[in-house]
Amino acid sequence: MMSGLRSVWILFVGVALLQLGHGLQGSLVSIEASKADFAAATTGVIMSGFSIGLLASSMVTPRIVAAVGHIRVFAAFASIVSTAVLLIPVWVDPFWWFAMRFFAGFCMAGLSIVAESWLNASANNQNRGQLLSIYMIIAYAAVGFGQFLLNVADPSGFVRFIIVSALVSLALVPISLAPAQAPEIESPKPVSLRDIYRASPLAFIGTFAAGLGQQAFFAMGALYGVMQGLSLGYVSVMMALPPLAVILSQYPVGFVSDKYDRRLVLTGLTLLSIVIAVVTWIAGSYSPIYLIGLFSVFGAVSFPIYSLCLAHANDNIETSQMLGASSKLVLIYSAGSVLGPSLAGGVMQQMGAGGLMVFMIAVHGLLGIFAIYRIAARPETAESSHEMMQVVAPSTTPVAAVAMAEEFGDMDSAPENGKSE
Repeated sequence: MMSGLRSVWILFVGVALLQLGHGLQGSLVSIEASKADFAAATTGVIMSGFSIGLLASSMVTPRIVAAVGHIRVFAAFASIVSTAVLLIPVWVDPFWWFAMRFFAGFCMAGLSIVAESWLNASANNQNRGQLLSIYMIIAYAAVGFGQFLLNVADPSGFVRFIIVSALVSLALVPISLAPAQAPEIESPKPVSLRDIYRASPLAFIGTFAAGLGQQAFFAMGALYGVMQGLSLGYVSVMMALPPLAVILSQYPVGFVSDKYDRRLVLTGLTLLSIVIAVVTWIAGSYSPIYLIGLFSVFGAVSFPIYSLCLAHANDNIETSQMLGASSKLVLIYSAGSVLGPSLAGGVMQQMGAGGLMVFMIAVHGLLGIFAIYRIAARPETAESSHEMMQVVAPSTTPVAAVAMAEEFGDMDSAPENGKSE
């Protein structure tokens, strides 16, 4: 394990810098949109631009990497992100901001693809799971700590955007100098969206719901805090603690789901998420401390849902289909993430700040109802197999991205002996 860390620590430094900038960028744009008096619905559409870019990049970037190589792609994408972020405050216009968010999302996804390629190349079968877990913990932690940079004094309105640009640019240095070689990626067995739904309806719907809820949370959470009258310092803490809290909850949730029916664990998380969202809706305005605490608990409980859905899908398909299935789950999540901020913004415009919690209640409520239906429709059998659930986040890995790019057109292919949930 230590030898594996020695070979990738420089990559982790680059990832930490990249995710610090990413964590700051999302909340910063939401807050600046509020200062510009954009409507909540308009802010939601602007924030969705990032997710649309993520979706597009996951299908296009692998082809670009194959054509020109990892290093050149990383250098080009880092430059584009730095430029797009710097250009956001130049023109205070929702269409312009949406376009810049799209380019930032497209290139940030590409940067993650390249970084994870290097990580996979440096790992082996004995340490890959541990290294990927450390990678995701670093990513979550950096996103959380990036929120504290909101407290940097910025009288001109440009300083914090410059910080994001600088962090992304600095991430280019260690990753460009990393000695590991890019991995050889074998073509996966084709898997269509129809195959995923037939094998695991709950994983399909749950992944889409995770995209709706998580991206709405990250995109609109800062605006929610501002609408509740919180100071910038409180908003930064409120948005920093949820991704940090999931570091503590992710492994225990995975451990329990390996021992019991994952669907029961997922149902429990959805019900807890609903309870926390209801309490936040009712009591969140009483005190900033209450609100920060409730947000932290909500993140710790709701964020592992994506990991559970991925693990549950893998329980019900063949090993040879797992790479293709992962790519389609990324596609499903991305589709939800495109809609989440816009829908949440529309609800907030109609209901005020509390609309964000109403949206969370609706998303997790519908998911919980569907999960209960699936448990009743197919009780767990003794033959159900559980793979150890890894700590994962809804980001496009290089392998999944290649699978998505190669198989995106095969949505009508027949299922290949996958187990049906």
